[in-house]
Amino acid sequence: MRKEEKKALINGLVAELNKAPNFYVADISGLNAENTSRLRRLCFEKNIKLIVTKNTLLKKALEQKDFPETDLYSILQGATSIMITDTPNTPAKLIEEFGKKYGKPVLKGAYVQECLFIGENNLDALIHIKSREELIGEIVGILQSPAKNVISALQSAGGKLAGIVKTLSEKSE
Repeated sequence: MRKEEKKALINGLVAELNKAPNFYVADISGLNAENTSRLRRLCFEKNIKLIVTKNTLLKKALEQKDFPETDLYSILQGATSIMITDTPNTPAKLIEEFGKKYGKPVLKGAYVQECLFIGENNLDALIHIKSREELIGEIVGILQSPAKNVISALQSAGGKLAGIVKTLSEKSE
């Protein structure tokens, strides 16, 4: 491969990494063509960009992007694929689900919500990471809960509350 081609590939990787804040590094070697195609299709359906790349090209792309986590470079060995996404836990769920059926992909590491996770032992933690939308939904639910309780109590008291207010207003006269 010529130097110009390598530069173009590195620039393409940098552009893809800049599009989404989360990426997973996985090993999909050993999958036959049919299962690789099936994995690519699932990634497409779940809005995950799957890129098979050489380790040196990925390392140079990360260096060009001023990627701070040099620990990630230690896992760039053997066959490497990158899963790039906006949703932090979707690739982890896909890796677990697809891996149970076909044995691959295997998680090497991930950079999710500005945190680095190295090794397959972090897969469970990555599956349970909540997306921004899920966290906002939970916060809204928590904030709405007390207001709903007050409204519900007032509605269920209905006639009783009106009677209490009427009695109190008569006594003050």
